[in-house]
Amino acid sequence: MPTISARPCNFDFDPQTTALVVIDMQRDFIEQGGFGASLGNDVTRLQAIVPTVQRLIEGFRAADMPVIHTRECHLPDLSDCPDFKRDRGNPSLRIGDQGPMGRLLIRGEPGADIIDAVKPIAGENVIDKPGKGAFYATDFARILQRHHSQHLVFAGVTTEVCVQTTMREANDRGYHCLLARDATESYFAEFKQATIEMIEAQGGIVGFTTTTDQILEALGG
Repeated sequence: MPTISARPCNFDFDPQTTALVVIDMQRDFIEQGGFGASLGNDVTRLQAIVPTVQRLIEGFRAADMPVIHTRECHLPDLSDCPDFKRDRGNPSLRIGDQGPMGRLLIRGEPGADIIDAVKPIAGENVIDKPGKGAFYATDFARILQRHHSQHLVFAGVTTEVCVQTTMREANDRGYHCLLARDATESYFAEFKQATIEMIEAQGGIVGFTTTTDQILEALGG
């Protein structure tokens, strides 16, 4: 069985049962004028990982292994957006408000779409999720079953919110989880670091972490 050099120990995987999960690489989180910027965040931190995420996706495509994308977004009537989620904090714009790229985090609006550099291609699954985790109120579990996936490699944003939530959900369901450290990012450097430490703690209590180069080397790229 192939092995990826990882922390806290190596990650054994079967290419036939391994998929890449790319979390929420959306304009609303990564570009100016989106939801992330409305919260006062520095979106250039997230923009910096785009080339690395692109390399990782291309490596999986070249190896003919599944790539699954997620988008956090809500129905236009906000019926799947709890009031406490929309009303929290003091952003300049709230979920559903009109922004430069359409209504923020609303399904079908330009801002909710995935950025061009890592846009899905024909045949790749795209999961629209109303929550932080990809399993909640989606068909993610059925898609993984259809691909016979047991080993999941994670990339995307943000590390401590949607990426970590989905990894923890997957871990609880028995999936083997690996995070590409250089293909994920947070608006807060300390949050990313703390999340990586939590994932690796106690022998990999949530999963394992590695670099994109290590993954691509194991895939033969």
